[in-house]
Amino acid sequence: MKDISRGTSKKTGMMPGSLIHIGEMRTEKMRITAINYDQDNYQETLIENVEDCFHFKESKGVSWINIDGIHEVENIEKIGKHFGLHPLVMEDIVHASQRPKMEDFGSYIYFVLKMFRIEDKESGIKAEQISIILGQNYVISFQEMQGDTFGAVRERLQNSRGRIRSKGADYLAYVLLDSIVDNYFVVIEKISESIEEIEEELVEDPDSSTLQKIHYLKKEMIYLRKSIWPLRDLIGNLERTESPLFDDSTFIFLRDVYDHTIRVADMIETYRDILSGMMDVYLSSISNKMNEVMKTLTIIATVFIPLTFIAGIYGMNFKYMPELEWRWGYHFVWVIIVLLSAIMVVYFRRRKWL
Repeated sequence: MKDISRGTSKKTGMMPGSLIHIGEMRTEKMRITAINYDQDNYQETLIENVEDCFHFKESKGVSWINIDGIHEVENIEKIGKHFGLHPLVMEDIVHASQRPKMEDFGSYIYFVLKMFRIEDKESGIKAEQISIILGQNYVISFQEMQGDTFGAVRERLQNSRGRIRSKGADYLAYVLLDSIVDNYFVVIEKISESIEEIEEELVEDPDSSTLQKIHYLKKEMIYLRKSIWPLRDLIGNLERTESPLFDDSTFIFLRDVYDHTIRVADMIETYRDILSGMMDVYLSSISNKMNEVMKTLTIIATVFIPLTFIAGIYGMNFKYMPELEWRWGYHFVWVIIVLLSAIMVVYFRRRKWL
């Protein structure tokens, strides 16, 4: 997970509202799709020129304009000016390291949050900033890249499943928000699988790579926590808003998203505690291994101390040492050495040192 906040120094000394893309540099062309629907009609259009989406602001029914790519600042500025977005909102859209938040501007509501995905265990968690503008009869979503968790939403709209086609733009904004939050459970489930694998390594044979995995997952959980905890305030503010853009019937669904957010936050805290405990277990395991090694070496040294003493005495070769001339002296020394070793090993076993 890259730290894109490093590029914020580009804005040092510039006027508020200056549009400078801060985030992962991309070369692909911005992709704009527009969906206009009501209870009886559905139309999806791929927009070639950014000006072609301007008429959706006044179109009948509900319009959803999805923009993949925030690096083309000039087009973001054109869209923002036509839809009456505040310059600071446009600045936040192209600055891809925002903290989840919600702002009510009267004629529209702006909220921003993070979308996460795990493509494989090696690449880890990939984060993407999602900015959503809710207007009177339209929703504009800004994404950093193509590919997201909104495929199921498009399918529901196309097939007219559920109540989404009979509701307004506020319900569409809720559905997008709910899709992002529900995807958090998928990400956390995959993290849970990684944690279980590390737990097995800790029990069987932990090594330095195990410590690296624990440390990496701890960093991932810290980032998730920083991104998800503010989401509670965002959804709470949406629940308490008195904006006419939200119908009263939508608030009950927002409360459900709030409950899901609380569950996600609790799971993150639980896994953070588990990882901290695993770190302690790893350090204890390594310490126990070291203690076992030191105990083994100490026992070996203790066994050889008296043997070295005996060998040292008879290695002096003084002329009048009586045992040097004894026929059975060599065999007698070996008997003493074996007996001493056996007695010490038996003693250590009785004391459960071996």
